[in-house]
This record gives sequence, C-alpha cells and structure tokens, in this order.
Amino acid sequence: MISAAVLRGIGTLTRTRAAFTAPLAVRCYSHAKVETDEEFDSRWVTYFSKPDLDAWELRKGMNTLIGYDLVPEPKILDSALRACRRLDDLASAIRILEAIKDKSGPHKEIYPYVIQELGPTLQELGISTPEELGIDKV
Repeated sequence: MISAAVLRGIGTLTRTRAAFTAPLAVRCYSHAKVETDEEFDSRWVTYFSKPDLDAWELRKGMNTLIGYDLVPEPKILDSALRACRRLDDLASAIRILEAIKDKSGPHKEIYPYVIQELGPTLQELGISTPEELGIDKV
C-alpha cells in the first residue's frame, strides 16, 4: 500500500524540459510554376471549346471551376455556354447561370455584370436567364 505522504510527494515533482530544441522542418510541397490569370482563363476556354467534349466532361469541368474561390470570367462562361449549346443541354446552361449567381454571394454587382457581358451570347444561343424564366424566386 502506498502511503499518503508518498502520494503527496509525487504531486510536487516537477518535470524538466530538455535543454535543446529541435529545428522546425520547412517543407516546400510545390515547385510548380504559378499560373497567371490569362493562362487560367485560356486553359478553361480551351477545355470547354473541345469539339469532343461530352455532357459528363462539361459537368465535371463546371464543378471543378465552381469549386475554386473565384467567379469565372465571362469569356470562360461564354465558352461553357457554347458547349452547352453544342450538347443541346439547356438545363446545364441555366445551372451555370444559377451557380454564377450563387458564387457572386454578397457582391450584388458581380452577377449583373456577368449577365451584361454574356448578353449577346445568351441572345445568340437562345438561352434565357433564371430571372427571365421566373425560377430565381424559388
């Protein structure tokens, strides 16, 4: 049996630290070249302009693009909307516009700017905005 005096003595022991400290390791995980905004835009315009792009690749590309912390430039969206037209996929085109409105978040000036820039393309392709269809209120 351990006596109370011994237990009290254990509580008063202090732990000492080692006299040396290990250096912190610094790791550089990426040695890749930083992509400029123009290269980023060009990469996505090229992706959506592929003539053999199918519906799955369109959705995958848009999902990846919407996952970034940015609102895509109108020229990227123009290319994506033209891909929707090539695939005869009106639902995806409207989903793209809805996603852009959602990505704009609290910045109320972004979505009207994008719609203004895409206006001629929407007119040419015969694509209505969610507001014109009345589905923005749901």
